[in-house]
Amino acid sequence: MHKKKPRLTKAKQPFHFYTRLNLIEFTGKKATNLRELVEIMKEVPGSVIYHHTHHYLQQHLYLSPEPPNDFAYWVTYILREDELGEEIASIDLCEFSTIRSLREKIIETIEEHLARNPGTLRTAPPGAEFHFFKTITFILPTPYIAGDLLEFLKALRKISIHSIYFHMFEAKLRLEKGENDFSRWIEDMLKEKELAREIAKFDPYTFTMEGLRGELCRLITKHIPGEIIECQK
Repeated sequence: MHKKKPRLTKAKQPFHFYTRLNLIEFTGKKATNLRELVEIMKEVPGSVIYHHTHHYLQQHLYLSPEPPNDFAYWVTYILREDELGEEIASIDLCEFSTIRSLREKIIETIEEHLARNPGTLRTAPPGAEFHFFKTITFILPTPYIAGDLLEFLKALRKISIHSIYFHMFEAKLRLEKGENDFSRWIEDMLKEKELAREIAKFDPYTFTMEGLRGELCRLITKHIPGEIIECQK
């Protein structure tokens, strides 16, 4: 006799998978030194801060993780402020649930450096100023919908990496939901609290997008008895 697969919990509300398209726009603002950088960072929209801390990850979704931070790169390689550049680069993006708090941390780090090092500001050479850009995101529905954990896993194997990016990164930080969409739905709708915690606690910035898909598949498969790990689209 064939064993029946355990009955999976049906969600009160299904999970709708979305994806996004991005448009990069120049703000017209630029900085030549640290003081100007800080002042402009205080006034620009959150979409600007998001762009300069995430655009590499978005543009190179298949490449190695731990993308560079634009602010840290400019401070280090243009202004030659190595110590400050290292401090900005070491800020753990995973610790922040809003762009506002991330902005405040970067500004605080720069202002503390300026307070410790009063005097003449280093200026970027002509043509190497910090130009501020912003990311405009268009959110689009996909045909994928999941009503239980197995349907969710099957959809996860098929959706694009842009959809994974939207639900894991953008929803948490830029849309200020405080956590990623996947773990929230799994906990609230399926009551799979252990799985939700496993997904919420690991650092997605340490994976490529395909690596992230694989890790999500692995974690979810552990909670579906008899299911074989298969993470290719």
